[in-house]
Amino acid sequence: MTDLLPLLQEFHRDKLATILRHEAGARVVAQYDVNNTYQYIINREEAQLSWLTTAIADLGGTAAETVNAPPIASADGADRAHAVIQQDAAEAQAFVDRWRPRVEAMTNARHRGMLRVILGETLEQKRFFEQALAGRTDLLGRRAQQIGPAVGEVLPTRWIE
Repeated sequence: MTDLLPLLQEFHRDKLATILRHEAGARVVAQYDVNNTYQYIINREEAQLSWLTTAIADLGGTAAETVNAPPIASADGADRAHAVIQQDAAEAQAFVDRWRPRVEAMTNARHRGMLRVILGETLEQKRFFEQALAGRTDLLGRRAQQIGPAVGEVLPTRWIE
């Protein structure tokens, strides 16, 4: 039990770094459907961070509020978006590879179950990224046939009046 708190804190920091990279990636990946997928992923990661923060607090600890944002892939134009998505797919698998053995070795069933859910959702993110790399735009569902594909791109920053 004494090593549970540091493990959860480390996992939280790692997941926090991931969400920061995804937020930066969403500013680069402008294609509408893929950007919506990034927004969905970020939303899920915010929920995951909330679960981790609660678990850490229940054990008497505090969760990190900031970490150094990891760099995102650098390239120009559409190549950069492709590189960012490729990097995120690879990092999702690396995250699972890094954490799965440690999670499976945990003796606390409740927290092991929570981390298994997060690892499973991370693999789902990897699948989204791989589908986006393959040119798929129906990542979160399919549109009605008469509407057709989304046209346009999102802006890298929100409109502020």
